[in-house]
Formats: sequence, structure tokens, C-alpha cells
Amino acid sequence: MTLNTLASFEKHYKPLPIEDEETEQPQSVQWLRGKTVLLRVDFNVPLSKSLQITDDNRITAALPTIKWLRDRGAVVVLMSHLGRPKGTKNSRLSLLPVADRLQELLEQTIYFCDVMDEPETLTRNLRAGDVVLLENLRFEAGEESDDQRFAQKLSMIGDFYVNDAFGLVHRAHASVHALAKLFAQKDDHSNKAFAGLLIEKETAALDLLLNRNSKSTTVSILGGSKVSDKIVLVENLARHSRNILIGGAMGYTFMKANKIGVGSSKVEKDKLSVARELLTFCAKMKVNVHLPIDHLCKKEFDEEEEPVIVDSAEIPEGLMGLDIGPKTRELYSSLVESAGCVFWNGPMGVFEWENTADGTRTIGKALNACTQNGGYTIVGGGDSAAAVGQMELTEHISHISTGGGASLAYLEERPLPGLVNIQQ
Repeated sequence: MTLNTLASFEKHYKPLPIEDEETEQPQSVQWLRGKTVLLRVDFNVPLSKSLQITDDNRITAALPTIKWLRDRGAVVVLMSHLGRPKGTKNSRLSLLPVADRLQELLEQTIYFCDVMDEPETLTRNLRAGDVVLLENLRFEAGEESDDQRFAQKLSMIGDFYVNDAFGLVHRAHASVHALAKLFAQKDDHSNKAFAGLLIEKETAALDLLLNRNSKSTTVSILGGSKVSDKIVLVENLARHSRNILIGGAMGYTFMKANKIGVGSSKVEKDKLSVARELLTFCAKMKVNVHLPIDHLCKKEFDEEEEPVIVDSAEIPEGLMGLDIGPKTRELYSSLVESAGCVFWNGPMGVFEWENTADGTRTIGKALNACTQNGGYTIVGGGDSAAAVGQMELTEHISHISTGGGASLAYLEERPLPGLVNIQQ
């Protein structure tokens, strides 16, 4: 996939020297002066009960693209959603706290306005480098329904469109799909829809995995709760990996499908046949699928209960698996540390509890070691990204995705609504 990037943006729309009003010096980089750029970002950040941002990583991830446009003289109009207001206004899901944090990070005034309050009028009164944040797009029902009329209204604001919300590229929403399509088919027939720096970085990292010449040194690690979320992903990773390591609750479904006792562990009973088919497919592809060979178990799903080690692949009746065991941790670590490329999505157990977090922690440490050994390591967003952040294991990991579901959809190599209109 070849994206219409900001580099191609700059190459196509050649800069012209402009005299700076204050310094009277030629400022050739300010070639977007007088132009308004609609920038779709993902500011869906977690908020506390007092509406304080508890993690601003998604805001900081968008800063390079915002600054790139701002420093070239554009008026930057930021668009995002927050939470699931379902087409109605909800003061607890306002983007005002984001505007305040963005103002601190960019050290400039951030103008804030409602999507339906004629923001194009506001932009006419702004100067080069000014930044506007529109209110939560999902306050409007047309956003999630990919409504053409809502996209048309947004398109009236800007001269160009840039998507930098990687976490939304698998969603057919108005600001991600319909709006990009409008700019891709502008009246002068040139594509005015582009990918931002974050999307470029995210896709480049995942392409490195998909385009490796040798799968022999590639390891994929899959955890989390549901096999059903990762059926196509497992099939595609089997085409690119020599070893697939499985843990988390989805591991028990694979074990059950492979006629290994799982005690009272969580199992997707309606997906047992799918799991068997996936194991058969991987065998045909000559991929080694590794399932846990020992476990950390409890009688009840209770944080306070002390876990016990089950020193076998079989889990006895009356016990539920909540993490991979020490022998599995050692095996998985050795495979990861010696790999040339590693992709990881999904924790190995209930990492939120300290007494069942060692499996996930061990994988995080192994990825760091792999990178230090010269390998390339990717964490596919979601709970895995949260876990390595919580455990302070991010230092040496090559790439941590900002989009869990989006990164998985990209690795499935299917057309994504947020990317189809920003390609060359």
C-alpha cells in the first residue's frame, strides 16, 4: 500500500517564497499560509470522574503532524471523537479537557468550537499557524453512520484533509471515510486527502512484518480473551511467522480444541471447531503453534486468592488458568529473544492483578531483550500496550501501536475505510 503522505503533499504542492509580515524575511516553509487543513486525530483519551485526562499518549502522538502543518503556515482544524455519546451531546464527553491539555503541550491558544456552529466562519478570522479543535464529532449522529451530508458540511471548512487517527482506520465513519473521499475527488481532480505522520509511522512498522523476506525468524504472540476476534489474523500471521505463541484466555479454547483438559478455565465453546481449523491450517503452513505447557491457576476468579502452579499442560477440574506458568514463560522468552521480528497482541493472563501478571511481564521483558539483540519488535496496541506501559517496559520496544483493532485489521490485509482514499 502506497499512501499519500505529507512528503508527497509537500512535493506536489510546491512552496512559494512568502515575506513574513513581522520579520520581512522570506519564509519558504510557510507554503500553506492562508490554507485550512482538516486534521482527523484520535483524542479518545481516558478521563477520571473529575474529567481529568489520565493518559495523554494519544494527544502527544498527534503532535508531530500538528506541528508539521502549523509550522508551514496552515490553519489546523482538529477533529476527534471521545467516548460513545451515540449522537447526543454529553457534557462529560466534551473535548474541552483535551483543548486545555493541547494548549499546554503546544504552548499556544487553542480555539474551541462546536461542530455545528459554522466553524468555517471562525477559520476565516484566524491567522497562519492557529489551531482549532472541534467539539466531539460523535455528538452528531452522522459521524458514526458515515453520513455524506455531515461529511459535506465538514468539507466546507478546509482546503485539504489529513487523517492521522490510526486507531480509527478500520471504521467507516464520516470524518474517516466519507470526508476523505470528498477530498480525494476534489474539483481539480487532484487528491487532497493525505496520511499524517502517525499513520505513516504505524503502517511502516506493520509493513516491516508483512514484507519480511524470511518468515523463519518471525514470531507472533497472541493473547487476550477471544479467538473470535482473531480468526483472520491467525490465518494471515501464519503466512508471515514461523512460530505463533498463544496465551491468555484464548489459549484455553485452543487447548480444548486440541483435546487438552482446561479445568474450569474460560473457553469459547462455540469457537472450538474454528480453533481446530486454525490449528490444521497452521500445520499445513508449517507454522509451529505453541500452547502453554504449564499454568498459574486459581479455584475462583478472585484477586486475593493465592495462585497455584499446575506443572503440566492439562489443568485439573476445579481450577481455572489465569496466566502462563514458569516453564511456558521460559520457552516463550527463549523464542522471542532470539527472533528477528516479533509481533505481540494480547496479554498472557490477568495482568491487572500482580499475582497473575508474570506471564505478560515476561513477554514484555523478552521483547526488550529481542530489540537489544538486533530484532524488531511490535506491540499491537490495546491491552498489550497498556500492560507494557503500566509495567514500564517500553524503553527498547521498537514500535507500540496506538490502535489495537486497527493494527489487527491492517495485518489481516483487507481494505480499510480510513486508508482507501488516502492512497496514491
